[in-house]
Amino acid sequence: MKKLHLIGLLLITIITISSCKESKKKETEPSKKGYTVEPKTTTINWIAYKTTSKTPVKGQFTEVTIEHKNKATTVLNAINGLKFSIPVNSLSTKDTIRDKKLKKFFFGTMQNTAEITGVITTNNENSGTVSLTMNKITQTLPISYTINDQMITIEAVMNLDNWKAQLALKALNAACKDLHSGDDGISMTWSEVKIEVATYLKYE
Repeated sequence: MKKLHLIGLLLITIITISSCKESKKKETEPSKKGYTVEPKTTTINWIAYKTTSKTPVKGQFTEVTIEHKNKATTVLNAINGLKFSIPVNSLSTKDTIRDKKLKKFFFGTMQNTAEITGVITTNNENSGTVSLTMNKITQTLPISYTINDQMITIEAVMNLDNWKAQLALKALNAACKDLHSGDDGISMTWSEVKIEVATYLKYE
């Protein structure tokens, strides 16, 4: 009986020591580093156009939510499959009257536009697509990008007609008729919008 008791104690001691070693090994094992996209270091700028001479109107969205962040070994892999949402209320042109008109007459005419959502897909080192949802419509938007160390700059040109925004453009143009009129007296709001996104990825 004493021998059995001693053997039992020995086994318990061995198991305990082994468990401690495994625990220490897990604690000291460093986590793998990778790149992730951070909302705080991401800027979303846009350029719309008015008048027949195509006068630019610049603005941005000051907020973005990143869903399911990818921690990847490369910057390109970090944005591939990235899901995001942009609150429309974060729109800013540094002109409060213009901001109110854009939110009321343009986005307010659309359906379900509290936010704009999308998923990025990379094709190669400098081009890809965004599956962009706005006005309850999802369309594929081609994008191009450049990578410089931890910084990636993305550009795209939207044709708002693809998201059936004709009524929204018409409502905005009616509300801004005089402001969207050029020297020729013609009031016009273009369906083309240029998108410029810059994000500095975290590496840790």
